[in-house]
Amino acid sequence: MKKIILGFQHVLAMFGATITVPLVVGSAIGMPLSEIAHLIQAVLLAMGIATFIQTAIGSKFPIVQGSSFAFIPGLISIGAGIGMAAVQGALLVGGILEGLTGALGLIGKLKKLFSPLVTGVTIMLVGFSLSNVALKYTFNFFADPAGTSLLPAFIIAFVTFVTTLLVTLKAKGSFKAMPVVTGAFVGYLISIAFGLVDFSLVKDLPFFSLPKLLPWGLPIFDKNAIVILLFAFMVSIIESVGDYHAISTIAKLPIDNEKINRGIASEGLSCSIAGLFGACGTTSYSENIGLVALTKVSSTQVVQIGAGILVLFSFIPKFAGLLASIPAPVLGGLTVALYGMIGVTGLKLIKDKVELNDRNTLILASSLVLGLGAPQLPAEFLVHFPELIASILESGMAVGAISAILMDQFLK
Repeated sequence: MKKIILGFQHVLAMFGATITVPLVVGSAIGMPLSEIAHLIQAVLLAMGIATFIQTAIGSKFPIVQGSSFAFIPGLISIGAGIGMAAVQGALLVGGILEGLTGALGLIGKLKKLFSPLVTGVTIMLVGFSLSNVALKYTFNFFADPAGTSLLPAFIIAFVTFVTTLLVTLKAKGSFKAMPVVTGAFVGYLISIAFGLVDFSLVKDLPFFSLPKLLPWGLPIFDKNAIVILLFAFMVSIIESVGDYHAISTIAKLPIDNEKINRGIASEGLSCSIAGLFGACGTTSYSENIGLVALTKVSSTQVVQIGAGILVLFSFIPKFAGLLASIPAPVLGGLTVALYGMIGVTGLKLIKDKVELNDRNTLILASSLVLGLGAPQLPAEFLVHFPELIASILESGMAVGAISAILMDQFLK
């Protein structure tokens, strides 16, 4: 019984971030609530399967897999422009390529391209490029562009943000590991009081059903969509390698290139499986590494129990419907902190690992300006570029990463 409780705690630690990804993506591309519920259902299943694969045949570290924030900009761009079938196709191809990168032992050979400077810039752009999405959620822009719910939306977002902040800074023990879940719960209750929660979907959905293969139709293998997501895969690999080293240190487990390569290969396989079920991309979760450090419980079996709970939840559509009913302002209150923290994580990496001399400062400054500025180019101007180049320019993370890599290699 104790292991089940500890496994459920892992689910709670990663739950907020995991469901935030499908909620943000689904809302931003205009999905109806019923489709967002299906997306959440698929994500829960894919994350449970991914965690089983990682702990059983991958790195075998006690490490949880969840939806990656690095994929959000690309998923929104592809989903809004081409459709979720293209997301499925891009995840299938990208997952295969990531899997081969690990299986063929290429991680060590590619690591020289991803210096701390390049990695820091890329991670910063993941968070900062989503700042406009966080503000649109805060003011309920996607659901109510006319602004009729502006005041209650702001109140809900503000209370959610403050709650998340207080739990992060003031809570003690295992409760400290659940700021997102707590903030979402409080924000949800206030949303009910303001009448912004729609329970009709929960009533209509069945209690039990199995997730479907290819729920968005046959995959579309669009080269532009694949290229966009490849940069998200790149960030995911960088984050995961760092997480493997962190968990090995915390759990006092040996680590070598073979384990790292197996871990990345398993993450690639898991992303392809996520594509088959119409979910989002997967990566290792730093939140749960923090939980291992906090509880001192580094049992792989405990993590696998958590994976089983995720799979069980995926069979309950009413549960997914309840999550899908979370209003946008609640997401706004959560993502202001979450996206900002992602950006600051990249900044902290640069502060700790990079000497800010003239060369590095120039690369950092130029890459950030290019990465933040490129997505602001209007659509009517991008039509003058080749289709592939236009797709890259729409992704600030891609532009910033390419710029940082090229300058880092050539400005020796």
